[in-house]
Amino acid sequence: MSSSASGAVNGGVSFWYADDGLPAVREPLSGDASADVVIVGGGYTGLWTAYYLKKAAPFLRITVLEQKFCGYGASGRNGGWLYNGIAGRDRYARLHGHEAAVRLQKAMNDTVAEVVGVAAAEGIDADVHQGGVLEVATTPAQWARLRAFHEHELAFGEQDRELYGARETAARIRVADAVGSAWTPHGARLHPVKLVKGLAAAVEALGVTVHESTPVTEIRPRHAVTPYGTVRAPYVLRCTEGFTASLKGQKRTWLPMNSSMIATEPLTEEQWAAIGWAGRETLGDLAHAYMYAQRTADGRIALGGRGVPYRFGSRTDNDGRTQEATVEALREILTRFFPSLAGVRIAHAWSGVLGVPRDWCATVTLDRSTGLGWAGGYVGSGVATANLAARTLRDLLRRDSGQGGRTELTELPWVDHKVRRWEPEPLRWLGVQGMYATYRAADRRERLRPGLRSSRLARAADRVAGRH
Repeated sequence: MSSSASGAVNGGVSFWYADDGLPAVREPLSGDASADVVIVGGGYTGLWTAYYLKKAAPFLRITVLEQKFCGYGASGRNGGWLYNGIAGRDRYARLHGHEAAVRLQKAMNDTVAEVVGVAAAEGIDADVHQGGVLEVATTPAQWARLRAFHEHELAFGEQDRELYGARETAARIRVADAVGSAWTPHGARLHPVKLVKGLAAAVEALGVTVHESTPVTEIRPRHAVTPYGTVRAPYVLRCTEGFTASLKGQKRTWLPMNSSMIATEPLTEEQWAAIGWAGRETLGDLAHAYMYAQRTADGRIALGGRGVPYRFGSRTDNDGRTQEATVEALREILTRFFPSLAGVRIAHAWSGVLGVPRDWCATVTLDRSTGLGWAGGYVGSGVATANLAARTLRDLLRRDSGQGGRTELTELPWVDHKVRRWEPEPLRWLGVQGMYATYRAADRRERLRPGLRSSRLARAADRVAGRH
């Protein structure tokens, strides 16, 4: 952990850990072991999967292996957006039909309430506030995209969302130059670390074995290999999201995309009065290189976006340290949205990685011939999607082991979706760097040359990325 030129604490995993404290690390694996199910990764996906499996079948011997400590990755560094977005829905509509994608969207809508409900039932106080999600447009091109997005979401069954003009938007949050916004009730703000800590404790209380400081170097059928021993189990579930590339043979499976955040000092009552935001909605925009933010329980603004999007060779940072240029870029977004905060102090900056498949589609799979399963590729929507993925993995495993049959979740279109691998280096690095440079250039052009049409630069970047 260190300080940036602005005086902000930089790294130290995340602000959320600085706020709630680093956990006491659980014991590592002490030798070869066996289980009925071994789960690799102690983030949201792995812990939720252990939770739902143990609840459904208490007799199962379940072991979770985590390389550092539970919540060390994206689960402890994200923006605290519990919302109903899911990566790849439109592609699934093209592949499997509109109604299949509607079912997937409904499952995601229900997942927000599921997470809130389980957290309450387990006594996990994660600073949850169900204010919904507000996405704002600050240029004519963004406003055109936002209206189209709103209509698109209505077509996928989300009939309870609302579209606002400039005056209605300002009544919720006074974002400078906002010309309109869209709001959905299917979203909540939360404290990511309080959720992951509470979930890890709940899983252990159910009788799940959790080993931390235990990196898995290789996954193969019925084996999870670590430096301290091998855990053998009929089912091995990979729940490693942005850290998947570190596993043997997985370098090009999912790309570890960097996302960076800042948190301000607590704002004064006068500063909040100038901004509004009484509803504590999570806040996003329709820029191509988009931002995301929340009003924290202790009165800060935590805001994120893309900094340096990718490190050569699918490497990942460890302590979350963020480049000074990224901190300043995020500060610029903050003050562009809220000019009255020009002098506010940035208290913390950090980064983490999320998993991006080549076709930008989240997936859940259980290979019935090998017992290997995995879930991830959430592309930044993992706080809620991880829960749906975990319940789906539970149902797939119960069906395969003869404890259950087909369910609504096992029939969702993201199950068993096949994704091609990312290109080898240096093509991977060049492609991602070029893509985000183009998105940022498109956003600048739309701000400087206001018009209703999205920049052609962004459409070109979308085609290179394979997002459409």
